[in-house]
Amino acid sequence: MAGRVARLLLFVSAVGLGSGAAAGCSPNSVCKMGGPINDASNRTLRRNILAYGLSQFCQQMTTRSAPLKLAADAPVIGRFFPQHCQQQVLDNGDLWVQFDGMGYAFTNLSRKLTFSSAANIRYDQDFRCADDNSIYAYFDTRNISPPTFHVMQIEMPGANLVQGWITPYADNFGQQMVSGQLAQGFTVIQFDDGGTDFDVGHLPLGRRPPHPFSIHGKDKVTVESLRTQVSAGERDFIGPVHVADGGRSIYLTMTVDGQQAVNVVLMPKAQGDVALQTYLTYGPAGPLPAPAMMTDVVHYGVQYQRAVPVPPGMYYVVIDNTATAAQPALPFGAASAAVVNYSVQIGDTP
Repeated sequence: MAGRVARLLLFVSAVGLGSGAAAGCSPNSVCKMGGPINDASNRTLRRNILAYGLSQFCQQMTTRSAPLKLAADAPVIGRFFPQHCQQQVLDNGDLWVQFDGMGYAFTNLSRKLTFSSAANIRYDQDFRCADDNSIYAYFDTRNISPPTFHVMQIEMPGANLVQGWITPYADNFGQQMVSGQLAQGFTVIQFDDGGTDFDVGHLPLGRRPPHPFSIHGKDKVTVESLRTQVSAGERDFIGPVHVADGGRSIYLTMTVDGQQAVNVVLMPKAQGDVALQTYLTYGPAGPLPAPAMMTDVVHYGVQYQRAVPVPPGMYYVVIDNTATAAQPALPFGAASAAVVNYSVQIGDTP
């Protein structure tokens, strides 16, 4: 249930490679030095360069969520929201990270299950340059402390009454999932045009992670492009999405299967934080606690595309498979799980 927590160690700071930025040129200019940068003998040089981009690691980590999966090719079934983080570059150059946070996951036995989790990880970090000057930053797991996983809330009616025997089972399963997924490490890619991407595990140099939508062009920044399964009566909170500049829009592309329609909701971070905390604290999802900036409907069989102009700030994109988010409530019911392919991007307002 807490699979893919490795993705919470997000990539923006990790590939900052500030040496290039400080010199007033692209960070990828280091790759244009030629073949020697990839030589095994230059590992210390690569680590020294990479260290410039690690200073904001925890800051980035605690401002984003991590999608959770049960397998690499499976849809998202929940999210982890880091709350606290500490980091340290060890004497041998490894990166040590300690974090904790809360999240939710969906299972057939529990429906929504909310939890807290924490762990310490040590990463053997390095990077390589591909033929197209893309930087592949590798964070291979060196070791992991035994992670904690504690159930907070089980939605299934009656489950909380017998939580004494359900919780140890869920805790043990959660610990195994956290340990197994964290052990994969992760790969961050920074392209020469400034775009970024990432994947769990050690991605071979030159290979690109798979996404449900093919993203082309340089005019938009892709925040997240995945497939999520939102159970009946549940929500998935994507983000927060950081929009730094004025004159920008959040671009949404989605398709839905398994359900006739779902709501898509855009909320500023302040209201979204309240909605998320309520969602983590209580069982069944009720109405959203504050009016949304935008509520729309994604229909089965039709690719949904919309650009929403927003001022600078942070936002949640909420995929909602309930009958309580829209005002008024949509006529369709949340009778089954919805599988949603989605892409969230930031670009200039058209």
